Amino acid sequence: MRASSSSATATLSPKLPHHLVRVRGLSSFSRTHIFIPQQQHVFRANCVESGVDGVHNFRVVPSNLLAAEKEEAKAVLTLFFRKQGLSNAVAARTINKSDDFIDHLVSKLHSVHKTRYLVGRELTTLEIRDSLIPYLESLLEEHGDILIDVVESFPDPPGKERSITPASPTISTHTKKQKAVARVSEIGSDGQLPPHILYLIDFGMDINQIKGMTRKFPAFAYYSLEGKIKPVVEFLLELGVPRSDIPTILHKRPQLCGISLSENLIPTMTYLENLGVDKRQWAKVIHRLPALLTYSRQKVKITVDYLSEIGLSAENIGKILTRCPHIISYSVDDNLRPTADYFRSLGVDVGILLHRSPQTFGLSIEANLKPVTEFFLERGYSIEEVGTMVSRYGALYTFSLVENLIPKWEYFLTMDYPRSELVKFPQFFGYSLEERIKPRYALVKESGAKLLLNQVLSVSDREFERILKMKIKKMLNNRTPVSVNKTDNLGPDLEQLRL
Repeated sequence: MRASSSSATATLSPKLPHHLVRVRGLSSFSRTHIFIPQQQHVFRANCVESGVDGVHNFRVVPSNLLAAEKEEAKAVLTLFFRKQGLSNAVAARTINKSDDFIDHLVSKLHSVHKTRYLVGRELTTLEIRDSLIPYLESLLEEHGDILIDVVESFPDPPGKERSITPASPTISTHTKKQKAVARVSEIGSDGQLPPHILYLIDFGMDINQIKGMTRKFPAFAYYSLEGKIKPVVEFLLELGVPRSDIPTILHKRPQLCGISLSENLIPTMTYLENLGVDKRQWAKVIHRLPALLTYSRQKVKITVDYLSEIGLSAENIGKILTRCPHIISYSVDDNLRPTADYFRSLGVDVGILLHRSPQTFGLSIEANLKPVTEFFLERGYSIEEVGTMVSRYGALYTFSLVENLIPKWEYFLTMDYPRSELVKFPQFFGYSLEERIKPRYALVKESGAKLLLNQVLSVSDREFERILKMKIKKMLNNRTPVSVNKTDNLGPDLEQLRL
């Protein structure tokens, strides 16, 4: 048992004898009914001795802060259950039955950080998480497969009917979200919306956006303006984030406002800069993935270690983190490693592909990658040719079959090019069919000139015009007088080019 479990023992029941526990997989959290002779009073007595008083005591904490901390504790417990294999639905049902345990977790925070509360300082989201996760891990180690029973039956021993007076029916998650949403649109005695809501509206957010953000993260409704929201927003502005981007960033990740600048956010940024993130690009990086600053260093390190493992240099890793911070949100075991193995089977250099198109590694192998591979195989390309195509153009697999690849392929069949041209220039699929491919090829076809596919599409309008003029002039100079006379019927566009 790890050292931290001693605190758990002082709060919950002592470890149960092995002959009383029927072991089952934690991932299923199946019910286990246990008879605990002469121990029920010990469980409750330990709770009282720990200062929890059976349930909780929050007399000195403002109600809005207490409500926010309960939401944070629920979020941490949900995250913990999800890591043990529970679905979101099962975790939510368990938490909805566990109000007393949630109160106990908040009491735990107040006990551990009592000096912080004495000076009126709020805990950040990461501080709450860092305090509760080790405690929950110690409970898991102590109680194993009956942890879910411990949580739901708290403060009574698992398997015993609740001895305390039945509480009012548990408020559903849906109802709690409704209360949070109602709070952000509540008109105060001064006839105004809450200060932090008026502040966000001043930045261009509308009340419906704020309500949507609150539904996603109810704790936000209880955040203070001066203590949490305003300092983070002002910091973002100092980094160069445009004022117009603030609503988007907060809507994507309202948890940002629960993070301490000095103790969490700035140190996290320094850590990422040391990994190669371009400090001059923070405004763009945060806009792309606001959640990046809320990830633990352990999560970031796991991804960075894997990128290094597949052969990427520290410099290239830094460029990837700057250009595509979403790479950190991809699971190494569920996304990066299986995707790398799949592309290796096509003969692709995975390191080069990751550097060129990291977003490809967030796609589903079954739903996105395999259908694209099969699309080209069915049209006569070999595995080696498909591998060459994706090596030359990593974004190839990010395109929709129905909306992109199929219509462009069908048009390509009308063009006077061999299929091998797409192996040489798979970037063809990255250009607009209506705005680039069709108009330019129409000019080429009308002129009778021969251009490589990349000469048609990859150059600027001015360069395309220059190349086509040169090809037409060369073609006319090589023709017989009879052939030259036939060019009198050139259309106005090509006549202008010839001139």
